[in-house]
Amino acid sequence: MEDGLWLIELESALQDDCTVDDIYAICHGKALPEALRLDVWQVCLGVRNKPDQLAQFNEIYDLPFQAQLRSDCEEFVSKLGNEDEDKVSVVCDLESILTFYCKNRTLAYEASNGWVELMLPLLSLKLIRSDTYNLFEAIRDTYIPKGCTRNGTVFSVFRLLLLYHDPELCTVLDTKRITPDCYASGWFQTLFASTCTLPVVLSMWDLYFQQSDPFLVFFLSLIVLINQRDQLLAMKASTKEELIAFLVNMPCNIEADDVLDFCSLAQYYSVKTPASFKRDLLQMLFGAQHRGEGSKSAPPPEAAGPSVVSQALCLPVSVNELIENASIQNPHPEAVRFFLVDCRPAEQYNSGHLSTAFHLDSNLMLQEPEAFQTAVQGLLRSQRNAIDANSNAGGEHLCFLGSGRLEEDQYTHMVVASFLQKNTKYVSLLTGGYEAIHEYFGEGMVDCLEDHDPLKCLMCNKEQVRYGGKNVPPSVNNNNHRSLPSGANSASSSATNSLKRGGRHTANNNGTDSGVAGDRKSTIDLFSKLSLAMKTKSAEVREKLIDYISNPNATDASGGAGGGGAGGEKHVSRNDRNGKRYRNVPPVFSIGEDHDEDDELNSAASETSSLARKTNSTQQPPDPTDDVVSLQAFLKGPDVIRHFKCQEVHLNGYMYDSYLLVTATHMIVLRELETRRDRARIIVRRALQSIVKITAKKRHRDLITFKYGYPEEENLVITDMDRFLIPNASEVTDLISRHIIKQT
Repeated sequence: MEDGLWLIELESALQDDCTVDDIYAICHGKALPEALRLDVWQVCLGVRNKPDQLAQFNEIYDLPFQAQLRSDCEEFVSKLGNEDEDKVSVVCDLESILTFYCKNRTLAYEASNGWVELMLPLLSLKLIRSDTYNLFEAIRDTYIPKGCTRNGTVFSVFRLLLLYHDPELCTVLDTKRITPDCYASGWFQTLFASTCTLPVVLSMWDLYFQQSDPFLVFFLSLIVLINQRDQLLAMKASTKEELIAFLVNMPCNIEADDVLDFCSLAQYYSVKTPASFKRDLLQMLFGAQHRGEGSKSAPPPEAAGPSVVSQALCLPVSVNELIENASIQNPHPEAVRFFLVDCRPAEQYNSGHLSTAFHLDSNLMLQEPEAFQTAVQGLLRSQRNAIDANSNAGGEHLCFLGSGRLEEDQYTHMVVASFLQKNTKYVSLLTGGYEAIHEYFGEGMVDCLEDHDPLKCLMCNKEQVRYGGKNVPPSVNNNNHRSLPSGANSASSSATNSLKRGGRHTANNNGTDSGVAGDRKSTIDLFSKLSLAMKTKSAEVREKLIDYISNPNATDASGGAGGGGAGGEKHVSRNDRNGKRYRNVPPVFSIGEDHDEDDELNSAASETSSLARKTNSTQQPPDPTDDVVSLQAFLKGPDVIRHFKCQEVHLNGYMYDSYLLVTATHMIVLRELETRRDRARIIVRRALQSIVKITAKKRHRDLITFKYGYPEEENLVITDMDRFLIPNASEVTDLISRHIIKQT
């Protein structure tokens, strides 16, 4: 009786002007009867009563790729098992629809774009040609991501999603160099129509279109991988080709009875993913496709969207979601709840921070590894305590916060990478860092930020920092020389979670409406309500955390931040070199430990020469023909004395697998091309005579910095530097130093 009632209710709704929400409320995920499927799909896809667009078709089949299109249509229809008399009609309709679609949208057909396979469920409905075309066009515009090509943004987004929910599985695939475009193209291009059986696809699309969520295909694909993760992890020893073949065919195991659970799991993982990740990418990935977007030769969609996706270290989170997330009271048990980790240097944290942030100084990772590990243990314990207490500051999802300035965030990225290497789930990074938080609150930051000091805050003094203003306090212009508190104050500054007193907030962020402003006010009000309860516990929190969070660098504060080291090094830009290098004077070479505060990467030399030289390899790759060589031929070249595997450490914190080669006169670094592993690009080519100093971190012996320059009177002028993480680095430095000495 109940089954009959919902069907009657659905039929009645379809006779009226119902919406997709009405249909979802009636069906509740039930399988649709064939007689009502067309009407339901038309309502969900917004094509009900849409006119016949094919009436504009002139029936001229003259596309440059027409022969390929017709051949693919005939081959596809031959596999369907239709009667011979029906095959001609089906082929004609199929070719007409795809030909008109190409002409109407100025798109190029390719055999691998999945259009023919996407038509199969629509052909099974046996509709008139105009209805079939309208459904096909609407599905592609609404649910098929743009740019499903090799290295496309679609697959970068999917990899970030997999890394967020299952970093171990993502690492296994990355190790095998298996990117999502190797196995998931058909999943995204056809909504699984190319791999699943027809009953499964029809049932899946019934639920899919009722959800009205284009991003569901990402989570359906994620479930396909997670359901088979044990088999994939067990296949670590298999070849890349074997793994790809297994991955491509995984959706074939889904049966019609599994579809409801399959989609329910996808929705579960969608709820456990930061919403801004979907909201910020929706416009870039979905929408009407025109002007060659379906062609591999077309520019990828990231050309018009955020290019950071392909280079992102982990899942990005917007500042709006982070702040508003803390104001949600009594959230859904499975909803995203952030635990914010502020990785800025201590003096920046102490001049202003969110009251819900845990401080983890990223500089400790290289300078004091043991203290860093102790602080991480304190972080995890504090996170667990906050979750158990059901605090607004506690959640399973770790969101890391940098300064928003490139020079400090290189260390934040290394901290994030260390958590990912430990297969930590739910790791994200705040887009824009503390700078974005500062701009979000605007004039209301006094009420919203803890310990905010306008005189020391870098964001309040941004222009002075940029142009070297005289009124900037020393802590601003010298932000990387850390003057840290000592003893108990150090521990408490790293773990303070007490909330700032609330107040009125009238600022409205640019580009937001009054509704968003209201949300911000409620956030401030919540901070005000929770302030007293949090502050009464702050002393207890400090007392507990002081036992396992320490700051061994506190004594360094009195040593002077800008001493410059024993060598009296002077960092300048290449453009500042006014004199000529002394002729017949060998470089003043030295090798030793790096005792200073590791400010080299923030010096003028780094910002003007190293950054400019490396921008091409991180954001705007040079012409593929420039400095591209055969990898094995170069490694085995007659001039190469030895080569070493290493990782080049960039200014922004990214690390790239590379090869360091040593010849009698030069040091050369090669990086493999992503598209062709047998080819490599020359990233660094340095004359050994230009190396004036090699330093290794005192607590991280394999992190080697090569400094280049020339002597000027009693000082060394450092013009540039490179940094590498090299296993058994002593072998490399000994070899290079011997050949430098030979040349002098």
